[in-house]
Amino acid sequence: MSEEPSGYEPLPLPHRRELGDAEALAAVEAFRTLMRRRHSVRDYETRAVPEEVIAAAIETAGRAPSGANQQPWHFAAVADPAMKAKIRAAAEEEERQFYAGGAGDAWLAALEPIGTDASKPHLTDAPWLIVVFAQRYGVNPDGSRRKHYYVPESVGIATGFLIAALHAAGLSMLTHTPNPMKFLNGLLNRPENEKPVMILTVGHAAPDATVPRAATIKKPIEEIMSVHRGDAERKD
Repeated sequence: MSEEPSGYEPLPLPHRRELGDAEALAAVEAFRTLMRRRHSVRDYETRAVPEEVIAAAIETAGRAPSGANQQPWHFAAVADPAMKAKIRAAAEEEERQFYAGGAGDAWLAALEPIGTDASKPHLTDAPWLIVVFAQRYGVNPDGSRRKHYYVPESVGIATGFLIAALHAAGLSMLTHTPNPMKFLNGLLNRPENEKPVMILTVGHAAPDATVPRAATIKKPIEEIMSVHRGDAERKD
């Protein structure tokens, strides 16, 4: 981190966005509409995406909350075609073992409606790969370890910020998780304390891009939300 805190120092809330009820509903409905148009994409155009766009999206991810504000993440953005080819080759090797039986019958059956297999051309077709690393622990200037808290939760939140920012920029993406992913540390020269957790392929969807019908089926609000109103539940 560029600045280490020396103790608790309360500051006035630096930013405040206050909306009336109607404005709040309109704002969240507009964001909901935007995110309803997000789809995982495997077919990409080869046209470039400016690095500034990728950097702005990653900076947005860096604004996510994290356990004890440790910010236990690193995002390796890859545009180099040679490096993307190496990542694809290593990932496809892991995927071939996965689809050859390593996953188990139940997992493969669950994936069948998605239409995936061991071939991952999107890893070289997309102009950018963003590899998400979780920092399992921090390293102090003297080389000693510093404990990080709620690492999976913090990195998951930051990745959600990143996906939303990329979609807001008009880009398509896909989450890809070859297993194991340790090869990414060596290829991208990342330290031992970082664990690769995901590859995001990022770019513009190809004109003939498709999505599996199964992926468009989302749970309705009644299945993902429960409300506990307290005293309001007993009022007519």
